[in-house]
Amino acid sequence: MTAPATIDSHDLNQMLDSATPPRVLDVRTPGEFETAHIAGAYNVPLDLLREHRDEIIKHLDEDVVLVCRSGQRAAQAEETLRNAGLPNVHILDGGITAWEAKGFAVNRGAQRWDLERQVRLVAGSIVLSSILGSVAAPKLKWVAGAVGGGLTFAALSNTCAMGMLLSKLPYNRGASCDAQSVVSQLVGTQSPSVRS
Repeated sequence: MTAPATIDSHDLNQMLDSATPPRVLDVRTPGEFETAHIAGAYNVPLDLLREHRDEIIKHLDEDVVLVCRSGQRAAQAEETLRNAGLPNVHILDGGITAWEAKGFAVNRGAQRWDLERQVRLVAGSIVLSSILGSVAAPKLKWVAGAVGGGLTFAALSNTCAMGMLLSKLPYNRGASCDAQSVVSQLVGTQSPSVRS
């Protein structure tokens, strides 16, 4: 198995200004995408990409750059697309976090917490409340243990069940977060040569 191909922010910025820019697919939740995204990027949440992979790849005939917060979800999306036989897939090294840190512009909308921060809040709250509750009901300590085990498994497997569940909440979903609207965006526009 080969390591996924990465591209750094400077190279992506130059490619976006070229005559044949790549298709930028942002695999974060619609809520995260709305907060900040690279101009001209298409929002294709990771779970939607996995569920409708074959339908989506029919409309990806040029270079594709995958973006998420830091690169973890983009790596999972890259594996999904590579397994489907799509060539020319790259991951933005460091994700939108690195893009912004290097001073490149993003389109901003309503500010929302990113998915990783939401996972930390929920996991931490469950652990804290179960430890405090174990004073009255000692068996609650096992809830904290289960959350710790889940986080350990998430780190080892590079997946996050809690993150996948949280991504389905209305807070993280947008009105146009379905396969049909994503495909119509991909079909309706060619790769944007002028960033908006």
